[in-house]
Amino acid sequence: MQPSPASSASPPPPAPAGRGQSRSMEPGEPREPRELGPGAETAAAPRWEEAKTFYDNLAPKKKPKSPKPQNAVTIAVSSRALFRMDEEQRIYTEQGVEEYVRYQLEHENEPFNPGPAFPFVKALEAVNRRLRELYPDSEDLFDIVLMTNNHAQVGVRLINSINHYGIAAATIFSPSKDMAVSQSQLRVAFDGDAVLFSDESERIVKAHGLDRFFEHEKAHENKPLAQGPLKGFLEALGRLQKKFYSKGLRLECPIRTYLVTARSAASSGARALKTLRSWGLETDEALFLAGAPKGPLLEKIRPHIFFDDQMFHVAGAQEMGTVAAHVPYGVAQTPRRTAPTKQTPSAQ
Repeated sequence: MQPSPASSASPPPPAPAGRGQSRSMEPGEPREPRELGPGAETAAAPRWEEAKTFYDNLAPKKKPKSPKPQNAVTIAVSSRALFRMDEEQRIYTEQGVEEYVRYQLEHENEPFNPGPAFPFVKALEAVNRRLRELYPDSEDLFDIVLMTNNHAQVGVRLINSINHYGIAAATIFSPSKDMAVSQSQLRVAFDGDAVLFSDESERIVKAHGLDRFFEHEKAHENKPLAQGPLKGFLEALGRLQKKFYSKGLRLECPIRTYLVTARSAASSGARALKTLRSWGLETDEALFLAGAPKGPLLEKIRPHIFFDDQMFHVAGAQEMGTVAAHVPYGVAQTPRRTAPTKQTPSAQ
C-alpha cells in the first residue's frame, strides 16, 4: 500500500432539510430549485451554472498524484512501526492467526493509535506540502510506502530483494517515553561510522584500540571515508534542502539534519567533515561527543528519527524518548568470539 500525502478536503455539501425541518440559508448558497413554467429555461440557465459551480467547489479535492519511483525519495515503513499494534500482536502470539484475523475484522473501523514512526511520516508529509507549494510540477518528493507481511513468503522475497539491491534498511525501536517533536520541520540525526560512512575506522578501533585509531585518522585526514549505507538518504535530504535554499528559505527550511558521532572533534572530527565536503554534502549540525552518551543530546535535538549501528546507542536514545533505528551494518554486528576453554585430558 502506498499512501499519498493527505490533502485538506473541503467539507461535504449540506444535507437538505427534511419534512417539517427548516435551516437558515448561508449567503451565496443556492436555493432549492422550483418548478419552472414554459419559456423559463433561458432565464434559469445562469442560476443552474451558479449552483453547479457552488457544489463542485464543495466536492473533496483530488489527492496529490504520487510521484514516479525514479523521481522520488522512497521511504518504506512497516505497519507495526507506523501504528501501535501491541494488542493485536499479543493476540496473534497467544491465540493464533485465526483469532488475530477475527479481532481485526471486528475492530476494522477503529483506527490504530500512532506508533513510533508516525511523527516521522507526518514530518515527511509536511515537507512534501511545502515542496508542492514551491514546485507544483516537481516529482522530487518523498514517496512513503507502507509495508506489511501478510504472507511469509512475500516477506522472504522482500528481504532477498533488499539484500540484492543494497537498499539501506533499519529496525525502528519505540522509545521508553513520549517526547514531543516538531510538526513543521523534519529532523533526522545520523551516526557517522558504519551509518553515513563505512566501518573502516571502526574496525581499527575494534582491532587495535583508540590510540591506533587516532593515529590512523590523523594520517588519513585528507582521504575521504568510503560511503556507508545511509549516505544516499542524507544525499536525498540535501537535494531537497537545496530546493528551499534556492528560494531564499535556508533559515526556514523544513528539513534539518544532524551528525551525532562518538568521534572527538579535536582528534578525529576533521576527517568526517572533510568526507562530507568531498561528497558535496553537509549536515546542519555536526556534534562530536568524544565517547559521551548520545541520549541526553538527542533529547535536546528532538529528532524524528536517529540512525546508529550500535544497539548501545540505540538503547540510550530510547531511554531519553528518541525514536531510534538500528542499522545492521559493519563490524559492530559481528558477534564476539569467546576463547575456547582448555580441555583437561581425562584419565583412561
